[in-house]
Amino acid sequence: MPSAGLHAGPLNAAKIAAVPGAPVDVVKRVRLFADLDDTEIADIAHEFKQRSFPAGETIIREGTGGAAFYIIESGEVTVTIGGDFRATLGPGDYFGEIALLDEGARIATCTAASELHTYGLTLWEFKPIVEENGVIGWKLLQTLARELRDAERLLGSR
Repeated sequence: MPSAGLHAGPLNAAKIAAVPGAPVDVVKRVRLFADLDDTEIADIAHEFKQRSFPAGETIIREGTGGAAFYIIESGEVTVTIGGDFRATLGPGDYFGEIALLDEGARIATCTAASELHTYGLTLWEFKPIVEENGVIGWKLLQTLARELRDAERLLGSR
C-alpha cells in the first residue's frame, strides 16, 4: 500500500484520545512488523494513539512531508494518486508505514470517506523504540529488504 502520512488538514479537526495503545493483534497484521515477536509488538502497540477524523477530511496529502502512520479501526479511506482513484481502505487496513522511517514526501492522498477511527503512530513516538532496541531495528531492516526484493522481482517480471 502506498505510503501516506501526516494530517494535512486543520489539526483541530482530528480528535486524539488521551489513552494510548492499539490492540497487539491489530498491530501484528502490519507487514512492517511481521518479524517482531509479541513483546516487541506490544512495545510498539503501546505508543499508538486513537485518532478520529470526520468524513471528507484529508488525512494526508500527496507531495507533503509525512511522519505518521495509521491503522483503520472503523470507517473507510479513499486513496488517490495524481487525482486518480487507487483504493478504498477499511478496518484492519493501514497507510503511512514508510513515514515511520523516512519522513519522505507522500505518494498518495488519503481522505476519510466516512467517519474514521484509527490508531496513529508518529515518527517521534516510534524512533526512540528503534533507537533503544537494536533487535527491533535489525528486524525492520530485514523486513524492508524482503519487501524491496519482492518489489524488484515484480518490476523485473513486467
